[in-house]
Amino acid sequence: MVKTSELGNLAEDYAVKLLESGGYKIKDRNFRSRFGEIDIVALDGETLVFVEVKARWSRKFGAPEEAVTRSKLFKIKKTGEYYSLLHPDLPKKLRIDVVAIEIEGGLVSSSKIIKVD
Repeated sequence: MVKTSELGNLAEDYAVKLLESGGYKIKDRNFRSRFGEIDIVALDGETLVFVEVKARWSRKFGAPEEAVTRSKLFKIKKTGEYYSLLHPDLPKKLRIDVVAIEIEGGLVSSSKIIKVD
């Protein structure tokens, strides 16, 4: 049995490749603070993007992006603002994206980047 954390790491690795293929420049991964955690920090042109990665291995619990609640977005926003303060050299324009990944039979069946704000 594969651990959930290992599956999460695989999903994040896939998300990094997806983002890079879309022109994003990865700056950081798994940033943690007292406000929360950000899976991936990236640059999309002149915008600093905080990326939440959500993967589902079945539709039993809905689509991956449905798991990103208002509360989770608020935490990401606060954590992102803190990250921005720690890195004054990075762009001031901030955005949150969600990478939604669906996996069936051990293979990615669907993936997309959703720009939240």
